[in-house]
Amino acid sequence: MLDYLRKILADNQDSINPSMVNSSSESNNQKIEIAACALFIEIAKADGEFTDEERKFIISEMKSTYNLNDDYVNDLMTLAEERIKESVSLYEFTGVINTTFTHEEKIELIESLWKLIFKDQKLNQYEDHLIKRISATINIEHKQIINAKLWVKEQMGLK
Repeated sequence: MLDYLRKILADNQDSINPSMVNSSSESNNQKIEIAACALFIEIAKADGEFTDEERKFIISEMKSTYNLNDDYVNDLMTLAEERIKESVSLYEFTGVINTTFTHEEKIELIESLWKLIFKDQKLNQYEDHLIKRISATINIEHKQIINAKLWVKEQMGLK
């Protein structure tokens, strides 16, 4: 499975290119999955600590959101981490999200990113900065970022 995902991305000149999103339905879905997974991983690593709890949350979110099995998600995580190392900017991932997600799906992604951030029940300055950068590049207004943050904190019972 991992080799298959690598082949799909290699066909697109070793980067996730938002303008290529309409090439085929199957590879489009995988590009979206990789982009979303990469954003989750970037947020998880923003505070300098990528915990097992955060990894489990990402796996759970990817499985439930995209209806994926365990093996596929594990391969996806590995590939997304490789893509992050090769990337030069967040745009490689947010561009895919921006061109394919509806506004509502973008808000849901931001809410999930906030849930991941608050897994350790605290907000690090780097996490805060990164989620704002991600939100800006997918055209989410600051007010909506704050509303999502407050909603997630309330759902999680945080002050």
